[in-house]
Amino acid sequence: MTVGLIPGSFDPFHNGHLEVVERAALIFDEIVVAAIRNPQKSASLFELEERQAMIADSTKHIKNVRIVAIATLLVNVARDVNATAIVKGLRAVSDFESELQMAQMNRSLSGVETLFIPTSSNHSFIASRLLREVARYGGDVSHFVPAPVAVRLQEKFRGEQ
Repeated sequence: MTVGLIPGSFDPFHNGHLEVVERAALIFDEIVVAAIRNPQKSASLFELEERQAMIADSTKHIKNVRIVAIATLLVNVARDVNATAIVKGLRAVSDFESELQMAQMNRSLSGVETLFIPTSSNHSFIASRLLREVARYGGDVSHFVPAPVAVRLQEKFRGEQ
């Protein structure tokens, strides 16, 4: 059985993330989406459990997806879920440089390969950081995120505008 592990902070999960999950689900027998508590990033907008719920709601139409949360080395999770490969989405060439370095480190540590899936051009500019900023100031991001995420963003920022 082939298992693709898709890690990310997913704060929030957006249509670019969803595209990568959907496409990877066609390649692997199982996809494990791992929401990460990333200490290198600033304080998260959504708690880890909220992000897991949004991902689950957004991917329920994909039958071979499992959601997990992690706060450890990705290679440990890859081992625990028997990942065939780590799957990373790329928006632009600028993503490749840092992702390549992480892929090489992960392979060196564990032997697990990384598969890069480029997003389509209509998702290539979407970034969680930008979505948080636009939503915080009352902008409509509903066409950039799955419906369950749009609802959570509206609830989160209701009353802040």
